[in-house]
Amino acid sequence: MLRGYIGPLNLAGVKVVGDYVPNYLQNLPSEMALLNLFDPRTGMPVAVIDATALTSMRTGAVTALGARHLADPASKVLGHIGARGTAYWNVRLLNRLFDFTEIRVHSRRPESRAAFAEQLEQDLGKPVTVTADWESCVRDADIVVEASRLTAPAPMLKTSWIKTGALVVPYGTMSAVELSLTDPMDKVVVDDWGQCKSGKLGALRPHVDSGALTEDTLHGELGEIVAGAKPGRESPTETNLFWHRGLSLSDIALGHTLLEKGKRLGIGQQLRFA
Repeated sequence: MLRGYIGPLNLAGVKVVGDYVPNYLQNLPSEMALLNLFDPRTGMPVAVIDATALTSMRTGAVTALGARHLADPASKVLGHIGARGTAYWNVRLLNRLFDFTEIRVHSRRPESRAAFAEQLEQDLGKPVTVTADWESCVRDADIVVEASRLTAPAPMLKTSWIKTGALVVPYGTMSAVELSLTDPMDKVVVDDWGQCKSGKLGALRPHVDSGALTEDTLHGELGEIVAGAKPGRESPTETNLFWHRGLSLSDIALGHTLLEKGKRLGIGQQLRFA
């Protein structure tokens, strides 16, 4: 459950979300979510929003925003691990920024990666390469996104596959990277350090727990870079890493945008609350 409050929007929100890995057996998204928005002054409900697609879009947008500031603008090869719901918007929005000449995708199940690639090809109007293993997907790619869904931590993504100048974006719930992944990085950036340094889960949890990633070795938070308080990428040879956990504030802000758009278009349904 994610909760937060955005003063300028005068909105509080709670997103209830779960990750149900076997949902593909019933042709359902694995990450099911519902966003509830409230007036923070009175507690009066403002909206109930289907947050399943919203979660995927928000995740993809944060991945793309991180890449805008931390990837080489000349990036042309994307290696994407994972075909879960959030994967689609990662690839679609990253391609919008970089217009890749090569997109590689891989996931555990052959049928999921094939269907993922087919959908991307239709929507992006360009070929997508399906790979049979992790290495052929990510080795020497300009941007690497690791959105796997392991049941337990395992070092599936090898540091030696990452080329100098690449951007790596790992955000799987279970760590799928080697402890050495942070060693060649010029900058390690997160969305929120307070959230990343706590809890039991996350792509870089072993790095935080072992002291390989600390507040001193962290370059900063993405918001600091977007606001101009800290630099993003500063050279073509810079190798960077962006780890995002996802923030409730992003969900609330996007929910507000969807609510306002719905009002303008005259769609949605008003419910009575007594």
